Amino acid sequence: MPAVDPHYLWAFGHGVMLLSASYVLLQTVLLRPEPTKSYKLAFTGALLSYSIVVYKSLGKPQLNQAWLRRALVDENVQYAILALYWWIAKPVNISILPFATFSLFHCLTFMRTNIIPKFVPPPPAGAQAQRPPVLLENISKKIQLWVKGNYDVAMRFVAYCELLICARLILGVLTFRQSFIAPLFMVHFVRLRYHASPFTKSAISNVNTYINNFVSNKPPAVQNAWATIKRLISTWGGAPLISQGQGGAQQAAGPGAQAQQAGAGAGRR
Repeated sequence: MPAVDPHYLWAFGHGVMLLSASYVLLQTVLLRPEPTKSYKLAFTGALLSYSIVVYKSLGKPQLNQAWLRRALVDENVQYAILALYWWIAKPVNISILPFATFSLFHCLTFMRTNIIPKFVPPPPAGAQAQRPPVLLENISKKIQLWVKGNYDVAMRFVAYCELLICARLILGVLTFRQSFIAPLFMVHFVRLRYHASPFTKSAISNVNTYINNFVSNKPPAVQNAWATIKRLISTWGGAPLISQGQGGAQQAAGPGAQAQQAGAGAGRR
């Protein structure tokens, strides 16, 4: 039996995530019962894709300090752990949004770089080059332009989604519908993203400014409570895991960047 190209398995995982997430979100919008099986299937697809990426970028897991340090500062590992957590934990439908956004970009790029060229084979050696079919050529160009033009918008959307998920989990704890472990886990994840992603840093700064303005005219008790919350969040988990310089480099290897670069290399998500 011929071996399956890991790149196609990677794309298959993103396709499963995208299709399953679309169904879950549709059911949520229509206020229908929670599609637990589709939710699990979505994160199964995400785990498949992230496992391939992590294996390609870091190699076989090793129980030594050097490998673990590399893994902990790798954003693909962080998202893989997050996907595993959501696969195990009680379903929270909006947790699918960031992963579905990444998968949308990857699926479009995979279609442009791997699927469409199958229908536009190169001309034989020595033969005069022929113009590709106009329809496929236009589709490929439109996909490329859309991915490139919407990358920043999508990454900002993901950053705000992750903050929204934190708020949803905290509300779930306050209403006794969610384990307190979930918001702790997600807040720590967002803290890691803050040090690695300028989009997350910008989103947190904007939300912080908005809340500061909102509580500025409120009673001192409210202002003190917000100041305490900010202090706890800012000191959560001790010192940053990675420096700002490393964070910038890591972001360049992130999901959107891979989509722009045709999903090439070991850093694919």
